[in-house]
Amino acid sequence: MHRLKNFSETPSILDNYLRQLRDKSIHSDPDQFRENLRRVGRIIGYEISKVLAYTEKAIETPMQLMSQRVLSDKVVAITILRAGLPLHDGILSAIPTAENGFISAYRKHNENGGFEIEVGYVACPNLEGKVLILNDPMLATGSSFLNALEAVKAYGKPKEIHLVAVISSREGVERLLTELDPSIRLWIGAIDPYLDENKYILPGLGDAGDLAFGEKIQS
Repeated sequence: MHRLKNFSETPSILDNYLRQLRDKSIHSDPDQFRENLRRVGRIIGYEISKVLAYTEKAIETPMQLMSQRVLSDKVVAITILRAGLPLHDGILSAIPTAENGFISAYRKHNENGGFEIEVGYVACPNLEGKVLILNDPMLATGSSFLNALEAVKAYGKPKEIHLVAVISSREGVERLLTELDPSIRLWIGAIDPYLDENKYILPGLGDAGDLAFGEKIQS
């Protein structure tokens, strides 16, 4: 089973949603931006559902008895606030029985012009023996995912872990593949080649949180 699924390697309708997410000429419409994040989340959530565990259950149609597969894995979907909320909503529309968790992670800049990713808030259900789907639209350096995974260790050991991002840098993907347990799978809409000097993805799409919810005031 491959650790990395890069959706942009195969042409699909997801490419259309990625184009609209990236196109600055339509960035003035936050509702459309949020909806495209949901669409990407729905597609990726569906693809993840194909590798989950199922059991056979007897049901009765109006015509006769039959056996039907039903999801047996217990799933927890956790998003990194605030940009991840529409993506998270899309994943939930594909796997509506999933429990929910929320993590705030932000860039805390220092005097030297650099930054560290700081986790400020965690709301998480029990993860023991469950399938964890951790999502964030942008995977730049990989630090947000690494810090978020560290923050949820206290809530139990998941059966499986899946990381979901819409746009990633090549550097961020390679870091996660190097530093994370080989059992953890990455599901990425598209992988971009570069990070700029400020560690923003190029060509990327800009600040996903601002585009989805409005520009924030920097404190």
